[in-house]
Amino acid sequence: MTKVRFSLNGEVAEVEVEPRELLLDTLRDRLAMTGAHAGCEQGSCGACTVLVDGCGVRSCLMFTVQVGGSEVRTIEGVGSPGSLHPIQQALSTHHGLQCGFCTPGMVLTALELFETDPHPSRDRIEEWMSGNLCRCTGYVNIVKALEAVAGTAEEQL
Repeated sequence: MTKVRFSLNGEVAEVEVEPRELLLDTLRDRLAMTGAHAGCEQGSCGACTVLVDGCGVRSCLMFTVQVGGSEVRTIEGVGSPGSLHPIQQALSTHHGLQCGFCTPGMVLTALELFETDPHPSRDRIEEWMSGNLCRCTGYVNIVKALEAVAGTAEEQL
């Protein structure tokens, strides 16, 4: 077993893990951060996306020992039920949510985008989000929501 210490949503987390334990399993099973979902378990769907030092990573492909000393941010560290983050609010307002399975990964991926480019174009939003799969929405309303956040949404008459 290896002791790993890192920041999790602004709080110190310390866990003992097998060197081969995946970050997704540590977050869900040991730290009760169940927002990251096991989708494809191959890094293709984005449902397990978390931010490590501000960069989106697939937690199903990363070992927990790799985050020692890092800042890990999960969906549980974004907004709250009484005070949604603007990305969460926009997804709700613009009907960019359905089953919710992909939503945590979508929000964190979008958060990384807006932290690197506060006013991305529609093309940039579509390209940035293309690594996250959603089987329910068809992406149209997700893109509309993110355009609204970016301030690039055109007025609909």
